[in-house]
Amino acid sequence: MLSTVDMTIVLVYAVGLFALAQWVSREPAGQQKDAQDYFLAGKALPWWAIGASLIAANISAEQIIGMSGSGYAIGLAIASYEWMAAFTLLLVGKFLLPIFLKTGIYTMPQFLAQRYDNRVKTVMAVFWLGVYTLVNLTSILWLGALAMSTVAGVDLTTGLVALGVFAVAYSLYGGLRAVALTDIIQVILLVLGGLMISWILLDQVGGGAGVLAGFTALTDQAPNKFHMILPEGHPHYMSLPGLSVLVGGMWVMNLSYWGFNQYIIQRALAAKSVDEAQKGIAFAAFLKLLMPVIVVLPGIAMFVLNPDLSAPDKAYPSAMTMLPVGIKGLVFAALLAAIVSSLASMCNSISTIFTVDVAPTLGIDSDGGARSVRVGRVVAVAAMVIAMIAAKPLLGNFEQAFQYIQEFTGFFTPGIVAIFMLGLFWSRTTATAALMAAIASAALSLTFKLFWPELPFMDRVGLVFLLCVAIAVLWSLVRPQVQTGYVDPAGVSFSTQGSFNVSALLVTLILCFFYTVWW
Repeated sequence: MLSTVDMTIVLVYAVGLFALAQWVSREPAGQQKDAQDYFLAGKALPWWAIGASLIAANISAEQIIGMSGSGYAIGLAIASYEWMAAFTLLLVGKFLLPIFLKTGIYTMPQFLAQRYDNRVKTVMAVFWLGVYTLVNLTSILWLGALAMSTVAGVDLTTGLVALGVFAVAYSLYGGLRAVALTDIIQVILLVLGGLMISWILLDQVGGGAGVLAGFTALTDQAPNKFHMILPEGHPHYMSLPGLSVLVGGMWVMNLSYWGFNQYIIQRALAAKSVDEAQKGIAFAAFLKLLMPVIVVLPGIAMFVLNPDLSAPDKAYPSAMTMLPVGIKGLVFAALLAAIVSSLASMCNSISTIFTVDVAPTLGIDSDGGARSVRVGRVVAVAAMVIAMIAAKPLLGNFEQAFQYIQEFTGFFTPGIVAIFMLGLFWSRTTATAALMAAIASAALSLTFKLFWPELPFMDRVGLVFLLCVAIAVLWSLVRPQVQTGYVDPAGVSFSTQGSFNVSALLVTLILCFFYTVWW
């Protein structure tokens, strides 16, 4: 499927990315990286690197191919995952980041140790290490290798190993600095490649009359694909249950992912200042508004161009076969950029949590200097090797691996959000209550899954969250304990610069317009 020209473009991308990563990671003569340099990029990331890196870490093969497939099957309604995330990012930047940055933390478990106790920190650190290595990292590797196999005919094992080795190779020396400062290139490539494929497909839908004519033809020929809120009785209502995407469980899922997920929030923790972090968050919010054009619209266009695909997830690979030589290589390079950036980001977060939160508990001496960096590098390599070995046994037998991953993480998401939200904004929440909320999240989710199977996944997440909050509040009231690590929000400045306020207003107005037009 890829010509010599296409392969040359991909090779230039790979070599250029590796060279750039090593260049931005260099240190002055005689100076060694310490933990802050390696895990938080010296707390010096500019806003454009933060915003670009947030998106590059978020978008991977499963999002591009999976959401295009959902666009093919469901339509524009799946864009709620992207558009509601844009608004969530603004809330995170406004109300959560100022507290996190005031504490000076490196990791989310570190915040839990300060706010609650080491029990909560250790339980959640071990949980996240397990999920990041055996669920997230394996899924990105496996689905990325599947994408390479589908698009370019690369052997699955070869593709999996190549992706893992390249992601570690370009990011291992520089840590977060190498990842974040090269992600601007990754995002430019991702956006450029995505817009090109959408442009070409819309032009074909419009019979060569241009993009606007193609979009008009698309809305005329597939009007049922342009509804944001699915009514009860819709074939895909269980996936996107009506108004729950606006007022229900999606808020819990988004807050967990964008606000309390080390893999994502680490970029904002590495900002020069709160203002710089908030500008980066606003930049990412605007990019999220654009994502459905890149990852959903191609799927809807393929529904019109080829409504007889054997599976929805073949929409994006099939679309790539329609691209001319050169453009195909650029789009394939964009797909690779999304995969390797997510892999590198995940490895860096795993090494950060292990070095900061778990190593001291195991008696591994990490001094915050060069020794911590060495531990982090060893852990990053080890995590990637484990994920390479485990990817096929864990995911190879699943026809819809991404859906199973969402289902698994959804068992724990309500408890995580309850622990953090109560810890941030209610001083009386106790450590034991936090642990009970975490346990209740898994127990209640499994119970509802088994005994109330007709309850949509998103509604289940919202309901379990409310129950976890109730359990934690009641236990804290019945068995009160003094919690010395509470950061009083009254002592934190939540004021934001005019640029952030204008950005937030624009994003909100654009979202209101989208949901009004395509309700």
